[in-house]
Amino acid sequence: MSGAPQAAPPLIRLRGITKTYGQGALAFQALKGVDLDIERGDFVAIMGPSGSGKSTAMNTLGCLDRPTSGEYCFQGVPVQGLDRDGRARLRRRYFGFVFQGFHLLPRTTAQENVELPLLYRGEGTAQRHAAARAALDAVGLKGWEHHTPAELSGGQQQRVAIARAIVSHPLVLLADEPTGNLDSQRSIEIMELLWDLNARQGITVLMVTHEPEMAAYARRIVRFVDGRLDSDHPNQPVPLRRAAQEE
Repeated sequence: MSGAPQAAPPLIRLRGITKTYGQGALAFQALKGVDLDIERGDFVAIMGPSGSGKSTAMNTLGCLDRPTSGEYCFQGVPVQGLDRDGRARLRRRYFGFVFQGFHLLPRTTAQENVELPLLYRGEGTAQRHAAARAALDAVGLKGWEHHTPAELSGGQQQRVAIARAIVSHPLVLLADEPTGNLDSQRSIEIMELLWDLNARQGITVLMVTHEPEMAAYARRIVRFVDGRLDSDHPNQPVPLRRAAQEE
């Protein structure tokens, strides 16, 4: 007798994740038994006060740090036991990262900055050039390929950073306070770009933010308090609300 087909596992599953820094009397438990599922194509805003564990959770999700205990599965495969090289390979293949500080090489053109992940992967020159131009075009910077960061606005620099994050076609884009260094208008532009990458290209977006106006673009909002997942609820994103009002 054949059973019902089993549902595919979530893209990311955390079960009982803890993270402790230090030992003995100086030990600090940053995460205290976190359970979290993230489906492919989701857009999750991770919020919480300073010291709540949201940044530690992001580092764990992005395989930048290893949990002290618990289970982390990516596409159904346990990854918490991977060594440093194994985590690096996973990041290169599946993850893209965007930070509050743009982390662009100052004397390097936008195209050369975007090519860096492909250079580390050993891609050929022609492939790197074509992929970087396509990524810059995708974030609205066609024609700006040969400008250095000093010749770009803050919003444009963050677009270059996003192009660098998506040039290798990641499954997951992790954005840590991506609008923290931008004014209100540039922040909205970046959030609409992240929304577009999620809605049109299906990239799973995980974003740490302390700004409710930016979290409003996510499909789901999770909040951390004192190292624990305090709440997890769906959200109707700003672009969908706007579209409904226009109908």
